[in-house]
Amino acid sequence: MKNQLNFRFIFLVLISAFFVSTGVQHLNAQTKKNKVRLKADYVKIIDGEMYLNIAASSKINKKNVKVSGIELTIFNVINDEKRALGNVTTNLKGETKFFLKSINAITPDSTNTYNLTVLFNGNDTFKKAKKSISFKNAEIKAKHIIKDSINYITATLIDKSTKEPIINESLDIQVQRLFNPLKVGDEFNYTDENGFIIIPVENGIPGINGELIIEVVLNDNDIYGTVKAIVNAPIGSPIVNEDTYEQRTLWAPRNKTPLFILIFANLLIIGMWGTIIYLITNLFKINKTKNSTL
Repeated sequence: MKNQLNFRFIFLVLISAFFVSTGVQHLNAQTKKNKVRLKADYVKIIDGEMYLNIAASSKINKKNVKVSGIELTIFNVINDEKRALGNVTTNLKGETKFFLKSINAITPDSTNTYNLTVLFNGNDTFKKAKKSISFKNAEIKAKHIIKDSINYITATLIDKSTKEPIINESLDIQVQRLFNPLKVGDEFNYTDENGFIIIPVENGIPGINGELIIEVVLNDNDIYGTVKAIVNAPIGSPIVNEDTYEQRTLWAPRNKTPLFILIFANLLIIGMWGTIIYLITNLFKINKTKNSTL
């Protein structure tokens, strides 16, 4: 009898332990948070905007998904101090931009390096995350020149803090387009000992009113980020406007229907109605004749 009681007691203890462990596992599954991965790139447009391109993603059920609707705080880190610059929220694609008022709105360290941190404080679904980004201030001085009847784009890349040229860095020369830019020059255009490049621009590149918008880009540099200078040069071939929207064509709006279609269609309608009226008139005449003979 005593052995039976011991067996029952042990059995109840094992069952209780099983349910407790199951409940703990279920609770842990419910409270498990996913890790957020932040990406941030610094972009500077000469005489234009300065901003951080930020993207947030997470690996959920072995799939990379964009994390939307999370609030991020951007800090300027100066030695051991942090100064909040503002907040942004990711869009449906998990992306956002944080615009800097100017380079003077942030403070560099003793090496003239600007240190920023993008911080996500976490929520019920995702863990806390942060991303640090560092860059120095570079400048591109670019212009269009004509030499021996050939069009060139010249550019000088300098470190704005030290005023020293940045040598042996590749600059991309490209013409702005609606989707992908049109590259000009060699694949790699390295700056010389003066931080200088000169690239010929071929004739015949189409542009609105003959004007090309040319970009000189230091692209995703490890030290300076992305820096872009824009040059407006009247050296393109004028685009011929082949828009037929205001012309009378088959694919034009209803109020621009070709005249021959309007005339032909109206003649068909008049002919059909004329025939119907003629037949109806004759029927009335026949009916009237029959009545008069009776």
